[in-house]
Amino acid sequence: MAAEPHVDALGDTIAKVDEEVAVGENLDFQRGWWRFERWIWALFLIVILCDLVGLFGHGWLSKATASVPDKSLTVEYERVERANTPSMMTLRFGPRAIRGGQVQVYVSDSVVEDLGAQRIAPQPARSTVGGNGTTYLFPATASPAAVRIQLQPALPGLRRFRVQVVGAPPIEARVLVMP
Repeated sequence: MAAEPHVDALGDTIAKVDEEVAVGENLDFQRGWWRFERWIWALFLIVILCDLVGLFGHGWLSKATASVPDKSLTVEYERVERANTPSMMTLRFGPRAIRGGQVQVYVSDSVVEDLGAQRIAPQPARSTVGGNGTTYLFPATASPAAVRIQLQPALPGLRRFRVQVVGAPPIEARVLVMP
């Protein structure tokens, strides 16, 4: 049926078909809207995939391992962390790190201040503060020996840290702390 005009109480003409209001459509606008929706859904999918693989922390891509050439020290950490979320940094010592039944390891202040070191296990026999960091002394009789530092960074940002067995080359790395 053809649309016949109807005049409402205000005098406006409204097209009606079989007593229903005839609403116009704009196919160009609709196609543009559908295109916009596809882009948004693609963006959502990309964000979800990035999260699943650990790009935003606690996943496969966020895990990192750094080592010195002689394997006296290997550091396992997360290169992407979340602010106010606990994580673990593990220091593994090879046979060359153990001298006289003990290991001396230097940890930069940024591990405590920027990455929010909460605890260290096992507890060191002695710690000495200085040189923009802390040098810990751990008893160690056999290799492999390991120390775990629990971290909980408070603020987002790019954080750098340095760890080294005293007398060996350092390991320097960066951690991105996400909000």
